[in-house]
Amino acid sequence: MTAFQLFGYIAAALALQILLAGAIAVLRRRPKIRQLLTDTASQKTPQGAWVGWRDFRVVARTYEDPAETQCSFTLAPVDGAPLPPFIPGQFLTVRLAMDGQGEPARVVRCYSISDTPDPGRYRITVKRAIAPPGKPDLPAGVASSWLHDHAQVGTILQFRAPSGQFVFSPDANASPVFIAGGIGITPILSMLKAALADQPGRAAHLYYGVRGGQDHAFKAVLSELAQTHPGLDLHVFYAEPATGDVQGRDYDHAGFISLDMLKQTLPHGRHAFYICGPDQMTKALIPALLAWGVQEGDIHREAFGPQSAALKPPAVTASGPVLTVGFRRSGRTLEWAGQDANLLDFAERQSIPVDSGCRSGSCGTCETRLISGRVRYETKPDHDIAPGHCLVCVGIPETALELDA
Repeated sequence: MTAFQLFGYIAAALALQILLAGAIAVLRRRPKIRQLLTDTASQKTPQGAWVGWRDFRVVARTYEDPAETQCSFTLAPVDGAPLPPFIPGQFLTVRLAMDGQGEPARVVRCYSISDTPDPGRYRITVKRAIAPPGKPDLPAGVASSWLHDHAQVGTILQFRAPSGQFVFSPDANASPVFIAGGIGITPILSMLKAALADQPGRAAHLYYGVRGGQDHAFKAVLSELAQTHPGLDLHVFYAEPATGDVQGRDYDHAGFISLDMLKQTLPHGRHAFYICGPDQMTKALIPALLAWGVQEGDIHREAFGPQSAALKPPAVTASGPVLTVGFRRSGRTLEWAGQDANLLDFAERQSIPVDSGCRSGSCGTCETRLISGRVRYETKPDHDIAPGHCLVCVGIPETALELDA
């Protein structure tokens, strides 16, 4: 054997070893990749999530504000089985039976989970909704009032599994900025705790606005978070401070959360904004952030408003085209002339039963099969609508319709 042949054999052996090592590395890595893909997919449908309604027992209730208008309900599953994890920011859908009170037999509403995941219990925080200012003739919040007045320790309530797309998503390249108005603090608190637990030493910013000290929820909790996490920059705003409210002790700023204040207090760099509050707040802040140069993908929002009043004017004026809307199961065909803000309001005004929850296109409770016709939306709903269906709570007829309702 020549030296040249020996060198060739050695080179071939080395090449074979390199190929084998590479193949083994790929095989070892595949389970990790598969696990990563599984974990990502499970965020949409967490392992252990149930279908339909599940019974929960109220095991604790606590008022979170001095005025006692914001009450937390801690819930444990009656069957004792472990609860699926949820993504901070998601909500629970509750179905209440309220016979004998002049209301439908079932009322469905959505309430944000206000704490971090726990395999044994969930917690929601509910603000008692009152009639809108200047409109005392409108009813107070039906579901929130019932929960405050009747849901005591031991009460059994029915819930669907956690859902919702307004969720916290950690970004290594953007520090989180949480902005909450009023009861909008509930999903924000869950997100904030998750962010601080995920990266305890990283900067996070919370801007929280309320009317005054009587409405200041989770005051002790937020103060403790700020003390135990030096990276948390907390700013509390009182729109109408009372005589006993002391600036520097109870709150930091008088007035409303504004872009000017964000510019003054946020450090330079990229931020991911999570905004939850009244419709007026989100409508004021989001265009301002975009004008400031914040990328649309860095703004995550959830708006809400009183269930008792339609916050949006009718999308179609009464002088617009008259369209027929058929409700197959109810056996009725009606004329739509734009006198209602959406199909849900239209159906309810005609006493046609339709399940609903969030009334803002987020939960999917009102999703209805569209037999014929087209529905349009002023803004894209957060809920992923199944093909051939529509969300009546935010949908407007574009043509004559027939609905499976």
